[in-house]
Amino acid sequence: MSSVPPAPPLARPARGAISVVGIGADGWDGLPARSRRVLRAADVLIGGPRQLDLLPAADCPGERVAWPSPLRPAVPGLLAAHEGRAVAVLASGDPTFYGIGRTLAETVGAERLHVLPHPSSVSYACARLGWALEAVETVSLVGRPLASLTARLHDGRRLLVLSADGSTPAEVAGLLRAKGFAGSRMRVLEQLGSDRERIVDGSAEAWPTGPADPLNVIALDLVRSPDALRLGAVPGLPDEVYAHDGQLTKRYVRAATLAALAPAPGELLWDIGGGSGSIGIEWMRTDRSCRAVAVEKDPERAGRIARNADALGVPALRVVTAAAPAGLAGLPTPDAVFIGGGLTAPGLLDACWDALPAGGRLVANTVTLESEALLARRYGEHGGELVRLAVAQAVPVGGFTGWRQAMPVTQWSVTKAGVGA
Repeated sequence: MSSVPPAPPLARPARGAISVVGIGADGWDGLPARSRRVLRAADVLIGGPRQLDLLPAADCPGERVAWPSPLRPAVPGLLAAHEGRAVAVLASGDPTFYGIGRTLAETVGAERLHVLPHPSSVSYACARLGWALEAVETVSLVGRPLASLTARLHDGRRLLVLSADGSTPAEVAGLLRAKGFAGSRMRVLEQLGSDRERIVDGSAEAWPTGPADPLNVIALDLVRSPDALRLGAVPGLPDEVYAHDGQLTKRYVRAATLAALAPAPGELLWDIGGGSGSIGIEWMRTDRSCRAVAVEKDPERAGRIARNADALGVPALRVVTAAAPAGLAGLPTPDAVFIGGGLTAPGLLDACWDALPAGGRLVANTVTLESEALLARRYGEHGGELVRLAVAQAVPVGGFTGWRQAMPVTQWSVTKAGVGA
């Protein structure tokens, strides 16, 4: 059994390593001795202008390079240009918590990084508020749309929001008012860790429209208005939250369909014949790392899918306006496929089956006899489960109450076996 060589001492990066040094709003004075030693010894200092300005020139004589914009595409070339030199990258707080550390690890490999973290703004915020760090969810709006906060809004929850700039608090307050959370308490914590630290306390309902300090974190104690529509955390959202033209997988069938698709963190879904986008949207709402591509041939419906995704907090849903199977070409390999429309299109089922890896899941719903016959044949070939879902709702019948039956839905769900299984 081979032994793992010991890691190099933290204060002395391995040869060829890129040092990544976390720094707070307190600047040079707040850095521990080992971080200072690395920065003093660096030939090149890379960071944002604000971070670079925190370093005294007398102590850190290395060449200073500000990140260009956009940042991520520039990282490989910038690092390659300084190959062979002692490079130190500056990051706000903890570099691996919504910071540059992830980008660098994905670019050059984690083994080349020598990371020296500083307390994150989230750690500072929890310390100031007396909140348990492990019980608080963090949402970053740095480089992400405001709508991504929507899916995290639940009554009684505490959220910490990483602001993009000084305008973010007012934007968050506006979103809370629009989504029925106007009574939520908002605290904006500015310049955490520095001598200029301050906390502004108020409510979303009365929050001013003016800008805050650009360096801020927002703490939310969420309170839902009694008359606001309640959106749960599991699939099966009320039908009325979706804009649609009738092409909508209804609530109870949708819940059963998501159960059959069985989303897991990080997985990718193809939602074919997207309609209103409800399956892809609720797949993504199960976990923030879940991804989905909705394929819809009708441009008006495709636009509606994007608007529904934005309204329900998953603006990262990708919408492809094309007919399947032609529109599937070039899409990343799915972990699961849902076919909600167009089952009889030539080659569609075969294309979806071929795209799935071993262990991938396919779920198809239909209400027509022709498509049902097709699913029955595939069930005979591949197995899985073939079920009929029937839902009836109580409705007035004169002065009494009776049942109104919806069209039954035939559903085939199957997991693709491995080669030789």
